[in-house]
Amino acid sequence: MTEKGKATPKTTGADSSVIERLKACQKITVEASKNHLAEFYKQLSESLSNQVNEAKTDQERSRANDTLREFNEKQEILERYFCGYLGEGFIKFKNRTLSTETGEEKYSGDMLSLVDNADLEETIAIASITRKADAKVAEVMWALNQRFALLNGGDQVEDKGNPVSPVQFCESLRKALRKLELNTKAKILAYKAFDQAFMPAVPDLLGELNSYFVEAGILPNLQYSPGASGSAHVASAPAAADYAEDFDGVEDAAVADTLSGPAVPPPGQGRIPGFTSPVSQGPAQAPNPDLPTAQYQSDLVGAIRNLQAQMGPMHTGAPGVPAQGVPAAGVPAQGVPAQPAQGVPQQGAAVRQAVVYSSHQLVSALQTLQNQATAVTKQFLQADESSLQPLAPAMIAQVERDLTQKLREQSEDGAVDGDDLHTIDLVGMLFEYMLSDDNLPDSVKALLSYLHTPFLKLAFIDKDFFEETEHPARLLLNNLAEAGSQWVSNDGTCQYEIYPKIKAVVSRVLEEFKNDVRLFAELLLEFSSYTKKIARRQELMERRATEKVQGEEKLREVKIRVNQEVRARTDGQELPSAVLLLLLQPWSDYLAFVLLRYGDESESWSRALSAVNDILWSIKPKVSSEDRARQLDLHDSLLDVIETGFETIGYDQAKGKKLVEALQSLQKMALQSKQVEAAPAPMRDKLETMAAEKAGHTDFGKEKPTPEEEQMVDNLKMIEFGTWFEFEGGRRLKVAWYNSKTLHYMLVDQMGKKVAMKSGLELAREMLSGAAKVIAGSTKPFFERALENIFHSLNNKAAEDEPDQGAEHA
Repeated sequence: MTEKGKATPKTTGADSSVIERLKACQKITVEASKNHLAEFYKQLSESLSNQVNEAKTDQERSRANDTLREFNEKQEILERYFCGYLGEGFIKFKNRTLSTETGEEKYSGDMLSLVDNADLEETIAIASITRKADAKVAEVMWALNQRFALLNGGDQVEDKGNPVSPVQFCESLRKALRKLELNTKAKILAYKAFDQAFMPAVPDLLGELNSYFVEAGILPNLQYSPGASGSAHVASAPAAADYAEDFDGVEDAAVADTLSGPAVPPPGQGRIPGFTSPVSQGPAQAPNPDLPTAQYQSDLVGAIRNLQAQMGPMHTGAPGVPAQGVPAAGVPAQGVPAQPAQGVPQQGAAVRQAVVYSSHQLVSALQTLQNQATAVTKQFLQADESSLQPLAPAMIAQVERDLTQKLREQSEDGAVDGDDLHTIDLVGMLFEYMLSDDNLPDSVKALLSYLHTPFLKLAFIDKDFFEETEHPARLLLNNLAEAGSQWVSNDGTCQYEIYPKIKAVVSRVLEEFKNDVRLFAELLLEFSSYTKKIARRQELMERRATEKVQGEEKLREVKIRVNQEVRARTDGQELPSAVLLLLLQPWSDYLAFVLLRYGDESESWSRALSAVNDILWSIKPKVSSEDRARQLDLHDSLLDVIETGFETIGYDQAKGKKLVEALQSLQKMALQSKQVEAAPAPMRDKLETMAAEKAGHTDFGKEKPTPEEEQMVDNLKMIEFGTWFEFEGGRRLKVAWYNSKTLHYMLVDQMGKKVAMKSGLELAREMLSGAAKVIAGSTKPFFERALENIFHSLNNKAAEDEPDQGAEHA
């Protein structure tokens, strides 16, 4: 940044090097956490076992046993989600959306009368763990906050915005525990075990991260200063810029482009969620996104107002600008001297007096335009949309030109007050952003664009519209946009009749809104009540689908493991078809059963794998008398193991008998020192391919990925659950869950129904070819995204105008 606080452009190399550092920290954190979870599991399992032993009734003992079984069976799921949420913290940090609280703020004042006791108990436990850990790691956290600030563009980093602060570990556990069906008592035991078995390892992890930063040359001589509150924005920014320039240039261009959030992503690549926040290089300091959302939005509005005041009215033709020829009171039009308002003459000059248009005149003119919009859209809004052509979006600039004309009809010499002119600009930019928002399907954009005129009228009637973050009209617009992006697709489909519901709301606003703003509160109540019901229904369906897929993926992991174990023993050996068939099909099924039920440390698993070794050894020619004697001793026990395995999995008796007979025949040949006949290559390839595909190797035998595809697969590992993709034809699907081991992504439709399981490579290829793209890269409400976009657009424009202004003054 410059001395004035003006950000300096960063090179792509610097950006990608910052990303390299973040990815390294993420890897250190996740890997260390996995190692320390083992002790946590052990202690919690002991605590839950004690619960079983201490139960006083059979009912209590049964419930305690169910809890213990649930925990033991789902430890892997718990670990996967815990580490996943920790990893997401780094994504949110890069996106400047990380702001994790303990949850205590929810239970303040009169809120205690509405307390959810279970949630309160969890919150108390988390707050206690966090406070104790904060006291222990104050020094290392202070250093990490300074160093992470350099990766954050020089902006101050607090504990709640640091991806490795104690509260992040606690909150990740809270979210992960929701994936298990545990009662409140069991969760409290989990937090206690977490505090005793996991949190003591956090200081060492934080120390390791600080050491990594020191080795990387990031503030290597930093001295702890307990009284320091962190670096100020402007003061720390030059250090951040200098540091960025000192990176070693080891870059990951594709990831860097994704993380930095380019305005227009490369064709087919889309944008990876969490890394698409707008940036600007203007003179104004961006508000702190870590603030509570109400304060953040309020600060954004204030910053926008300041920029508008500095820049004056927007130039003709810019988005959201009134048509030319309408002077602002006290503000000169291009090439025209400023006209005094309310008949105040300029000194030394005879000028024409200009009367400022009153709010009543502005509202009256807008009501006329609203009536015209109602007439234009009436047929579409009241008819079945399938029988009509798609609705064309409202032309925002044309609406403003029409407003100019209506005002001139009232007074040829009138002028718009400067503040009112800024309001016209701001509402126009709000709806221009809507028309460019990738989150919204085109049909929803077109429909909502007709709310521009009534919302502009509302802004003149209710002056607090932009300042009041909980204004019913703002919340209604947020809800309409969210519902449209979630349940309407660009392929013309919608779920839960949501598009007709949006149409009904727009129709009522256009027809009924005169000057009573209570209409928006009424519509908000009706619409949000409807969407909450269907959201709950969708969430339930999605949860059931996810649980089913998680079970299927667990089986897939097991089958892949089994296939790898068998292939490790058969590859490179000349084997007959009967043995390959036995090992790759029924015996692989038995191995999967044993691994699922007993685990890979059980005696049953060891015996089942030993049987594979014994089968392969038994068909090799026996030369020595010792080998023949061993084979004779092994014969009966091996056949018993095989037959028991077949019975366990319910394998077809006739087929099993043929395989056993074929094996016995091969073993007799081995005893006679005869070499068995190997399976023909085509037959072997077919058997191995079938087994691999059955195990879940969906890309087995297919073309190997290119470096670009491998990079995209790596990028996809960073996406958050809930990311929306749009596929060819406009269909929208959401990543409800993915398996980090097999890299399979579960995609659900807009009703929460599972429609596909795609491998990471398959999804990467679709993105690179343009057949799929990420469309929802933010969980922020529409209004907040719009204000951010408007601020950064104005700030960039102010930066562009500065050289011209300097030349004029010179």
